[in-house]
Amino acid sequence: MQIYESGEMYLETILILSQKLSFVRSIDVADYMGFSKPSVSRAMGILRRGEYITVDKDGYISLTESGKAVAEKIYDRHTTLTEFIAAMGVDRETAAADACKIEHDISEKTFDAIKAHVEKHS
Repeated sequence: MQIYESGEMYLETILILSQKLSFVRSIDVADYMGFSKPSVSRAMGILRRGEYITVDKDGYISLTESGKAVAEKIYDRHTTLTEFIAAMGVDRETAAADACKIEHDISEKTFDAIKAHVEKHS
């Protein structure tokens, strides 16, 4: 099952929330992303059918191995691109917002070059 940008964003959010909270629920995702509960519920159903997440009987969301791999890839892109853009003098809030737009579309080759540059100059 192909995952789209919105699915990547949900997985990244679940990863971030799981680092902050003991348990992640759909309401936590909705609050964090500023989306409606029905929109998040629909997305969670799609991600569950794609086997990117599991949801237990209490409504707690966990990333599967494949879901975690996607989430970590997107989160790495987000943090690396934010650092790269901020290093050019852009304020962190704008850098993070721009990184979020770029992280889903940038090629592996270009991202790898940016990551190497950031690591070399950090």
